[in-house]
Amino acid sequence: MNKLAKLKYLPNNFDIIEEGDHVICAVSGKKISLQNLNYWNVEEQEAYFSYVEASIKKEKNTK
Repeated sequence: MNKLAKLKYLPNNFDIIEEGDHVICAVSGKKISLQNLNYWNVEEQEAYFSYVEASIKKEKNTK
């Protein structure tokens, strides 16, 4: 498909607002397949490629 999805991030899941097969990491800009999406921030409504990017974002927010 190769289409960007629009999601609403929830505490333990996400809702698909607009169909697609991937989202973009808010920190690295890497493409994340919805099947591999495990890290996101509900308050910021953004996705992260891995725990590394999630940690980087968390560190930036605490400064």
